[in-house]
Amino acid sequence: MPAVVVKNLVKDFGGFRALSGVSFTVEEGEVFGLIGPNGAGKTTTFRILAGLLSPTSGEVLVLGEKPGSLKVKKLVSYLPEDAGTYRNITGYEFLRLVAELYYGKTREAEEALEMGVKIAGLGEKIHEKMKSYSKGMKRRVQVARALMVKPKLAILDEPTSGLDVVQAKEIRDLIKEYAQSLGATVLVSSHNMLEVEDVCTRVALIDKGRILEEGPIKELVSKYGARNLEEVFFTVVKGGGK
Repeated sequence: MPAVVVKNLVKDFGGFRALSGVSFTVEEGEVFGLIGPNGAGKTTTFRILAGLLSPTSGEVLVLGEKPGSLKVKKLVSYLPEDAGTYRNITGYEFLRLVAELYYGKTREAEEALEMGVKIAGLGEKIHEKMKSYSKGMKRRVQVARALMVKPKLAILDEPTSGLDVVQAKEIRDLIKEYAQSLGATVLVSSHNMLEVEDVCTRVALIDKGRILEEGPIKELVSKYGARNLEEVFFTVVKGGGK
């Protein structure tokens, strides 16, 4: 069974329809990109998959279960685009808190903390209070928080937001290494098409709550006679899809 199955997903907020029959699948161990302009429905879709929102209608399965179940919550990690940090504790204290919430005071928690510190890559600054961190430093801690617990499915909404070019490349490499080494599934959204091409195997293009295209990046580039995913994106969104 695929890691994620979404069929005819609809989400209404009062009189506004944010998602209009969204359908796609993500295979186990795949790095899959959901891309589209602001307001396209990416974050709403991710929040439903993470169990934070209930769909209005449609079918959604995450690791073979309905999102939000206790079993799924233990296997899924969600990184929101606007994830904040606690100002008055250190990055190290925050990652330790996360590790112990997942594993208690065990050897597994220590291993998760060690992995989180390595992912964050802040050196001695990991022991400084997070109110002194730059936006990029805070983001690195949040990415570390999402991956250190080794989720079967990591949902990353704009994971490199606020990072410089070098930091963003490091995070992309980390995501690919994480998926390959642990066989984990990763869902990513990003406005950076170069980033999506670098890290994802397949993508779905979403606009106004509808999936306009889905498939392997190379096949989509060939189909539209484009040089890269960015050209595919503009052609599909401007043209309204297939």
